Amino acid sequence: MKIRHLLLAITFLPTTSPGQPADLSFPEKGRLVVLHLSSAPFPHPQRTEGHVYNQLFFSAKDHYSDNAVAVFIPENYAANGQVDIVVHFHGWYNNIDTVLARYRLIDQFVASGKNAILIVPQGPKNAPDSFGGKLEDQDGFAHFISEALDSLADRSLISTRRPGSIILSGHSGGYHVMSFILMHGGLTDHIKEVYLFDALYGQTEKFVHWLESEHGKMIDIYTEDGGTKEQSEQLVAEAAAWKIPYRSRVEQELLPGDLEAGGVIAIFTPLQHDQVVQAHASFQTFLRASSLQQISVR
Repeated sequence: MKIRHLLLAITFLPTTSPGQPADLSFPEKGRLVVLHLSSAPFPHPQRTEGHVYNQLFFSAKDHYSDNAVAVFIPENYAANGQVDIVVHFHGWYNNIDTVLARYRLIDQFVASGKNAILIVPQGPKNAPDSFGGKLEDQDGFAHFISEALDSLADRSLISTRRPGSIILSGHSGGYHVMSFILMHGGLTDHIKEVYLFDALYGQTEKFVHWLESEHGKMIDIYTEDGGTKEQSEQLVAEAAAWKIPYRSRVEQELLPGDLEAGGVIAIFTPLQHDQVVQAHASFQTFLRASSLQQISVR
């Protein structure tokens, strides 16, 4: 596959076959590696016959056969005995190529200054589907993280295979796989924060259960017309009954400390659905306010 990367310009990685990961270094920014993992979301038995949406057919070959996983390791990253991880899940009609370029994920990740690695698995490729494949299976997320870290350690790109703190981030349809990871994906005690970018379309009870049991932080940024406003406002309205700390803000009125505190922070933004990740550099802003350690530049 080809990975487009937009930092200073769009760069194409060479085509690789499964088992032969590609990588590319970006001066003063880090290295982008493409792994092909057996624990990646796809292929999956539930999509061996493809998928039908609105009477349109999306074949397994074209949309559910790519087991690629993009991993970005920033310059000056140091494992320090464990690997802190941010995993981002893309939404409908997307793929790793478009996600890295359109939403400036690597630019924003680097600008956050966090001492962690970024993992972006290929979900349903260019398809209208929220299904997360193997990552929705029991302990599927734990197997995925273990294989990813093993692959990176075997290439001497990281010095330990031990996972540290984990942040889950998802745009649009990415919510579905995130909710199942929180419910039974494994490594739940490692997951400290969840970012929903106009993505709370359902499965709210799974997010709430995680908030109650793990006392984590969930940032839910939503728009007027993205289809998530009702669910987001209901979450805030019921948070008190669930005894979950919460804050509800208009984006322009965020207060110092709002993003640092635990519980739920619901943010209404005037942006459009496809702008929430990158237009105001929200991915960068949320990460900067996270509990992850900063990179120490020597």
